[in-house]
Amino acid sequence: MVTVLAMVFTAERPAVAVADTHAEINDALEQLRAAGHEPLPAGNARDLCRQWVQAGWLIRQVSDDDVEVYRLSAYGVGALEIAGRVGGVRTRVSQSRVRTLLEAIERLARDADPDAGARMQRLHDEIDVRRRELTRLEQGGPVETAEDEQLLEAAENVLHLARELPADFARVAESIKAIQRDVVAELRHDVRPTGDVLREYLSRGQQILDATPEGRAFAGALRLIGDPAQIDDMWGQVRTVLRHRFAELLPEQQRRELNEISRRIEQGVKEVLTAQRQASHVITSQVRNHDPMRDRQVDELLRSVMTSLHKWVPGSRRGEAVDPLRRLPVADVGHLRQRMSDLQPPQPPEPLREWDDDADLPSADTRAWGGPRYAELREHLTAFAGETGTVDVTAAFRAAAEDLRRPVDLLGLLEIAYDSGLTETAEITVVDTVRPDQTRRRFALGGATATVERSGDDD
Repeated sequence: MVTVLAMVFTAERPAVAVADTHAEINDALEQLRAAGHEPLPAGNARDLCRQWVQAGWLIRQVSDDDVEVYRLSAYGVGALEIAGRVGGVRTRVSQSRVRTLLEAIERLARDADPDAGARMQRLHDEIDVRRRELTRLEQGGPVETAEDEQLLEAAENVLHLARELPADFARVAESIKAIQRDVVAELRHDVRPTGDVLREYLSRGQQILDATPEGRAFAGALRLIGDPAQIDDMWGQVRTVLRHRFAELLPEQQRRELNEISRRIEQGVKEVLTAQRQASHVITSQVRNHDPMRDRQVDELLRSVMTSLHKWVPGSRRGEAVDPLRRLPVADVGHLRQRMSDLQPPQPPEPLREWDDDADLPSADTRAWGGPRYAELREHLTAFAGETGTVDVTAAFRAAAEDLRRPVDLLGLLEIAYDSGLTETAEITVVDTVRPDQTRRRFALGGATATVERSGDDD
């Protein structure tokens, strides 16, 4: 099983379409049977994949492209990593691994110790060590280099640490999906308020990143991915390691794993973020479309239908005609009252007041605030055009009387010029308009000329 899964699912192809998976596994089984390997699992590839899904090794889901795919579960990823370590170079108790353990213990003790004096003393000691090393190098001292054997041990330790990351990322993604299933189930059961369920979801999501080793690994990787400078530094350091002469002593597979460390981290973080995005989308859709009362009514209706069937089936005969139920019954509610505050119908409005001829009329000229004065504008445009028949619209507007230079009159003049044959120019002109209350507004518009026919009658 592990060999077949390792052939189908690789770091470059973490998710494989269902049809492709069945085809590749069938080819592998046929090759094994032709080579005489026994015993082999009974059934075809579809049966094996179904068994692996039930056992928790594979996950069947729908991808972003609406295609059903298989994906390794956290247990499957861990099994492949264990098999890879067993089949590869055995990890030894080396100086690099012991140093990693000692540094982790030292960092743990430093973070757990609240004594400021002890921390300052450790910092001073570290600074003194670094300063002596710097002084020695500045005075021409040789650079202490490690033996190839030590570098090989350190590289194996790095690969050992990197192999644990894919399974950790897969466990975080599966934890998020498990929370999604629990939240959707709680919302459908309608036992608690929606707000309480969502608050618990946010709290559990925060605990995943804080309370579990996998979550802390993901949080650290997320901070690494969010810092482009750190990613570039890691790429540069990996390239430096691969250019060293000891890298030639590493097997080709280990050199490839070293070169793909950054990409595997990015791929794991992307998988967790995709799980978070899908969980948020599913929960949002459930909250938006979930109607507890409607779901309860549908459940009660289906339950009543099943009860009626149980009562009808024992007394029925084979071949008995059954009148089909074209539609489910609907309650006839009739007309419901729409307003409950006032029992009396609304009263009609009061009648309009009779117009009094002796009433004082407003002294202001209300027509001055009305629309354009087309007749006066047309006469002014015709007179301004003269014998030529061609007139600059903005120049004609500037030459008009003050009561014809309102903003609405500018629009009316442009409308008349457009009906007469308007030609736009590339020039931008500015005109001043005067409102009836003597306030002024300035407008910028494109230059335009119009052709005025003097023989035509005004409409």
